[in-house]
Amino acid sequence: MINYKEAYAIIGAGPSGLAMARNFQKYNIPYLGFEKHSSVGGLWDVNNPNSTVYQSAHLISSKRMTEFAEFPMKDEVADYPSHQELCSYFNDFADHFNLRQNFKFNTSVEKITKQIDSTWVLQTTNETYHFKGIVIANGNLSEPNIPRFKGHFSNDLIHSKAYKNPDMLKDKRVLVVGAGNSGCDIVIDAVHHAQLVDISVRRGYHFVPKYIFGKPADTIGGKFQLPSSIKQLVDRGLLNIMIGKPSRFGFPKPDHKLYESHPIVNSLILHYIGHGDIGVKTDIEKLNNTFVVFKDGSTKEYDLILLATGYKLHYPFIDKKHLNLKGNTPHLFLNIFPPNEAHLYFIGLLEAIGLGWQGRYEQGALIAKTILAQHKNTKGYQKLMECILKNRADLTGGINYLKLDRMAYYVNKHVYLKKMKHFQAMVAL
Repeated sequence: MINYKEAYAIIGAGPSGLAMARNFQKYNIPYLGFEKHSSVGGLWDVNNPNSTVYQSAHLISSKRMTEFAEFPMKDEVADYPSHQELCSYFNDFADHFNLRQNFKFNTSVEKITKQIDSTWVLQTTNETYHFKGIVIANGNLSEPNIPRFKGHFSNDLIHSKAYKNPDMLKDKRVLVVGAGNSGCDIVIDAVHHAQLVDISVRRGYHFVPKYIFGKPADTIGGKFQLPSSIKQLVDRGLLNIMIGKPSRFGFPKPDHKLYESHPIVNSLILHYIGHGDIGVKTDIEKLNNTFVVFKDGSTKEYDLILLATGYKLHYPFIDKKHLNLKGNTPHLFLNIFPPNEAHLYFIGLLEAIGLGWQGRYEQGALIAKTILAQHKNTKGYQKLMECILKNRADLTGGINYLKLDRMAYYVNKHVYLKKMKHFQAMVAL
């Protein structure tokens, strides 16, 4: 066993893992990182076998709202960077701060086990390590969520994780299931390559264009923070003026208010639907050989069904008893701290409109400051432990997020960042 008993392990070298590594470096906390792939960047490296990006993938938030504050993206990078630009950005970030030297690449974490003294044993394919604590940063977009359908489809059926370039769609009759941001991207790819393309949806969505008044949409209105209920009304009214109601294009009426689920940030899908290039279908009732039967009773034949049905959390290397699961989602204080696990932390297990990677960076800062406070057993650290055991913190900002597994770790950006700053200051007391 290799002894790192006074150090911390980081699992993953994507944006969250790098944010954690940088904070450990800043606060002189010893660490060792583990990454399955040969380099940094996580899913944004298309050469990573575990990557979920595809040829046309871009950020759905603008670069200035997403970048690390201490390492801005270059001016020449596009407003909405491609996956190639993002992969270069993370490599530059790692090199600028000399973070690679503390990562073991091409190394898969197979199992982590808590010891009697609350330290952890981490096993890779070839070696075993002993650590003071563990930071899980392996992301939440790697394990496909594959729904089950009645019947059988005899042509091709794949998840969007297997989609890499539009050659897969060439001259095929394509049905994309799911209208998340990836699903909408792929549908637009199909317009230019497939024989025909439809999109099947279960529920209605709110659509946000990437540009408003010539500027990235997420940069508009940031100077004044309105109460959530008023912001929802104002922004919904603005969208109705600019793009109209999606139900006019065949989508169901949304069963939720704006921001209660992640909106679709796409400027093109309604354009192509309006031109008749994309058909909108209801949810699937059953599959029948090469045909799909929809819940409205209609039937259509397809060569390819592509499931853009999202991902589910996947932590195969740790016993679920450590995760404080509520449903299928870890229930963590501030989306970081499991109760009764003083040396186990999560970073990146959150989503929020406009939070960007700086939000993950602030998580890393709180973890690092908590570890320092723990060593000193400060009053602030004791207060934090009390809060973690109670595990109550309203991070919604008054937004009634949909009660879905994928929404269970959504937070309000402004509320969350305030909490980060509050607890960072508190643990230092």
